[in-house]
Amino acid sequence: MMGQIWYKILIISIYLLKDGDTMADVTFSNRMQGVTGSAIREIFKIVAAGNVISFAGGNPNPATFPKEELSRISAELLSENGAVLLQYGQTEGYAPLYESIKQVLAPRGFAIGQGELLPLTGSSQGIELFTKLMINPGDVILAEAPTFLGALQTFFSYEANVIGVKMEEDGMDLNDLEEKIKLHKPKFIYTIPTFQNPMGVCMSANKRKAVAELAARYGVAVLEDDPYCELRYEGEMLPSIKSFDTAGLVVHLMSFSKTVSPGLRVGAAVGNSTVIRKMVVAKQGADVHTANLNQAMVDAYVRRGYYFDHVKEIIPSYKKQMDTMVELFSLFPQGVRYTRPSGGLFTWVELPEGKDALALLPKAVEAGVAYVPGEHFYARDGKKNTMRLNFSASTPEQIVKGMEILADVLKKA
Repeated sequence: MMGQIWYKILIISIYLLKDGDTMADVTFSNRMQGVTGSAIREIFKIVAAGNVISFAGGNPNPATFPKEELSRISAELLSENGAVLLQYGQTEGYAPLYESIKQVLAPRGFAIGQGELLPLTGSSQGIELFTKLMINPGDVILAEAPTFLGALQTFFSYEANVIGVKMEEDGMDLNDLEEKIKLHKPKFIYTIPTFQNPMGVCMSANKRKAVAELAARYGVAVLEDDPYCELRYEGEMLPSIKSFDTAGLVVHLMSFSKTVSPGLRVGAAVGNSTVIRKMVVAKQGADVHTANLNQAMVDAYVRRGYYFDHVKEIIPSYKKQMDTMVELFSLFPQGVRYTRPSGGLFTWVELPEGKDALALLPKAVEAGVAYVPGEHFYARDGKKNTMRLNFSASTPEQIVKGMEILADVLKKA
């Protein structure tokens, strides 16, 4: 009986994402017809309703949040400058934050000139604003296949034609990328080069340089989404694609969500000043400005020297969680393939051909573990035999139990 209930809840919740285009006498806009909700958010609702170990999210571990420091900082800021911080602010952002962002971005290897930086309400806002600037209905975006589900939702809401680029262990297949640039003449290329969501893979330095060169050769913009950059557990930080940008075609997105707090919703875009000016105009109509207090809190957190020490402190625990999950793939049946990330929050699993991760999900949840079926991360023709697993939000003990359960479910499939 319990299995039937879970199955119904899962199927209803997931397939409600594929809802109709009308509601009573209301007709939705063309750009929103066919745009679905987030499968991940729907799975969250199900997991919250029962005792389930979740590998489905993409959340940082709340144990890493610097609550004491931020509590003290916010109290001081409100006491000293509350009247200003609680008032409307400039769309261009909280001025002192600029230097703090530049300090954080310095290791990524590019200079930031006057008018080339814009604080954002999370880096996801950068995806939305840049897409609004660049895309008319039917325009082509080249994106990794698979890619970030939130980006796909944004692209589809602007009626973009999203074409997937094949992925390799070290990032996009450059031959496939160049062929599709020549064939489809895209408005821009979207990439998550560092510990990619959902695969966890990291684009090599040579490929980063090559992407910038292809962009310059064909006059194609690049949206470099890099929220996981500092969450490196092995090896050295690689130069960003932006660091190889000689043509001013790369817009780089960064975020404090994965390192400080996702709830503060503070990120930034760096790009050509002409593009940034247009993004400012687009942002005015979106949210006027990113919350002053939140920007000031992040600025103070960096300025007082907490930020880099904090990142160093959280990496060992994340690495332990990652290593625990990767080691337990040894329990999985033969024929299962997986990525071994060197940072970030995710690993990617490919089941043998013929297996359906979405069809297996109700059985997994009934047994006590959840994941995200991989087909949701593709613009079209998603691979049904794939799944994304998140290790950051679970304790090592939960990871052990969850992986044992998942291995058992897969063996019985």
